[in-house]
Amino acid sequence: MDIKQLIYLCNLERERHFGRAAEASFVSQPTLSMRLKNLERELGLSLINRSNNFDGFTAEGERVLTWAREIVSVYQGLKLEVESLKHGVNGTLRIGVVPQCSISLPKLLKAVQERYPQLDYRIAVLSADQLLEALNSHTVDAGIGFFELSTLRELHFQAELLADEGVELVFHPHHFPALEQAEALTIAQLKDLPLCLAEPTRYFRRYLDNHFRDAGMQPRVILETTSVFQLLQAVEVGLGCMIAPVGHLLESNLQQLARRKLDIPPMSRHAALVVAEPGRASPLAQHFFDELRRHLSQ
Repeated sequence: MDIKQLIYLCNLERERHFGRAAEASFVSQPTLSMRLKNLERELGLSLINRSNNFDGFTAEGERVLTWAREIVSVYQGLKLEVESLKHGVNGTLRIGVVPQCSISLPKLLKAVQERYPQLDYRIAVLSADQLLEALNSHTVDAGIGFFELSTLRELHFQAELLADEGVELVFHPHHFPALEQAEALTIAQLKDLPLCLAEPTRYFRRYLDNHFRDAGMQPRVILETTSVFQLLQAVEVGLGCMIAPVGHLLESNLQQLARRKLDIPPMSRHAALVVAEPGRASPLAQHFFDELRRHLSQ
């Protein structure tokens, strides 16, 4: 057994296709298939369900995959540690983020850039549940999203909680002049407003829907999307109003738009920056986490 075989196995899990896994591994498809068959022979186990195409992993394969992810993560962490010892903190950090959170991720990355200018980022937009799965499987190095505190403790993640400043309605005052008032809105006052919201599978949307139900109302949702950009465009042209966590949008995102606080109970989950526990987090992730923790404490 060697590390490349385990990398090929992890790539196959991610791509769910032999050809794409081979491309991701920078080898030919026959080479990838041969190396994985050699791994199966060495272990004396069938790891992959094979038909004409990739058909998932066997139960034994799923168990081996759990170890493979850990070993590959440690191996990649070692490589990054060696690079950082030779050249300083540099490389690409994989970040998972939910579409709507209580802080602007680019603003955080700009703060980190001042300390680590050679650090690059690859950002994946995920649901809250997908983010937790990605952190567990080491397919992202760090996550920013909504989490149950008990889950973070159980999984031994390092977490920096982000401030919860509440929720606000974002609207264009030209199209909704009656909303330009200082006091906070109640849920009931949203009853007849056209709303532009995240899809129902997203945690923030489920949080809103729960309170709509508690208020005994059916909101008029005129647009649903996972794209914050599309939500903002819809608000800008007056298609409807958007509900967002306070702090998620930069002032420059709003320009001619207006905001009004929404009187709504806080979320049960907490917004947090999360990485693996000390010793298991990659060097890049640990440097990133430590620097952001320092920045947020100021």
